Formats: sequence, structure tokens, C-alpha cells
Amino acid sequence: MKTFKLSLVVLLIGLAYSCKSARTVANSGKINDNITAKQLIKENSRQDSKFKTLQARVKIDYTQDLQEQGYTVNLRMEKDKTIWISATLGLARAMITPDEVSFYDKINNQYFKGDYTLLSNLLGVELNFKKVQSLLLGESLFNLKDGRYIASTNDKSYVLQPKDQTALLELFLMLNPSHFKMDSQQLMQPLKKRFLQVDYLAYQDVDKEILPKDIKIIAVENNDEVIIAMEYKSVSLNEEVRFPFKIPSGFKEIILDDAP
Repeated sequence: MKTFKLSLVVLLIGLAYSCKSARTVANSGKINDNITAKQLIKENSRQDSKFKTLQARVKIDYTQDLQEQGYTVNLRMEKDKTIWISATLGLARAMITPDEVSFYDKINNQYFKGDYTLLSNLLGVELNFKKVQSLLLGESLFNLKDGRYIASTNDKSYVLQPKDQTALLELFLMLNPSHFKMDSQQLMQPLKKRFLQVDYLAYQDVDKEILPKDIKIIAVENNDEVIIAMEYKSVSLNEEVRFPFKIPSGFKEIILDDAP
């Protein structure tokens, strides 16, 4: 059950964002060793996505216990309102809104429906729709304007970290010097042996927006590890979208034990 819970978290975080054939954004930015944390946060906030709707196809490679599975899903999003994912022939479907997380699986005749409490407990941070969406768009999981951060650099990225890290949660954010969106987000909970890393391997320029192209997610809890690689095939922005979702009758509800 613990493995299933971990997989569900990664699924809900990982199954989203894609871009149509577009110009790949080259990482041509030069590192400025004198840039301040305040300047980095300001530049990062300017790159927040502004589209209204998105629809796409996403190729996903999912690896767990050295077993790899590949599949393609349809994605639709209405920014700040709904994330909708459907597998081939509608055999599995998920819908995430600010109030609810829902999922059903026609192969096993089961469904899950609940709020963000369980997902928040698993990640060790307060989770909501906005934070999930931000991860998918190459934006920070946290509101950077609310905290105090220290800026530094490595060979390829700017690095932001809270001025006061804690043993319960360590956070490292790597920002791209070309466009100031995320290169990587890393959350560590050493005491609970949990680790989440979201790497944005490439970006694209789509309709004058800088959006992720390739994303890799690694989630670890104790000895359980899940890796998801996403290749984004096609997308259209700002077109009318629908979100059909109805849990079939007779399906068994998945009750997740949130005990540690």
C-alpha cells in the first residue's frame, strides 16, 4: 500500500504539461555571480505562465522496482481550475481541481476520491492545486515572495535556498540563467527518508511562453523509488476544452491508509 501511495503522488504530480512543436529554448544565459536572491525571485515571477487552457498528448515512461512501463495520455488543463488526464480509450482517468483529487481505473474497477490531505502528508508539505500546477509549469512549489532566501550559483544554474533550512524539510531550487524558470526543485526530509526531485531537462518557446519540454521526476520513500520521464508531444493553447469525468457505477473505492 505504501508503494501505491507513493506512485499515486507521483502520478498526480507528473501527468501534466506539454508543448507543441516549437523552438527549444537554448540554455545560453550567463551566470551573474553578483545577482541577489531578491533579483532572482523578481525575474522568476515574471515568467509565470499566462495561458488560459491547454490540451496535449504526453508520452510517459514509468519505472519502479527496475520495471519500466510506457504509455501515452491525453492532457487538458484550465489554468488555476482543472487538470484532466485520460489514458488510451479512457481506461483510466484523473481530474484534479482546487477542492478535490479524483481517479478511476476501468481495468481494476476501482476509484479514488478525496482532498489534498493525504498527498500533503506524504510529501511533508502543505499541498494544494496551485502548488501541483506550479510544479508542472516549471514554477516554484513555494511562494518565494513569502520567505527569506539565499542566492548562490553552480556551473549551470542559480541556486535559491531558504535562509533557515530545517531538519524536517530541506529545499533547493535551481533557476535557469536564460529565462529564470526552474531547472530543478529538490525537497528532502532526512528524518523520514523522503526525497522528491523534479528536473526540467528542456524548455520550449510556445506562443511567446516559456514552457517545459522534458521533465524527469524522482520520488523516494525509504527504499521505494519511482522515476517518471515525460516527453511532450503536441499541445494547443487557449482553445475550448471539456473535462468529461464520471466514476462508473459499481466501482470499488480505494481507501488509502495515511498512517506512516
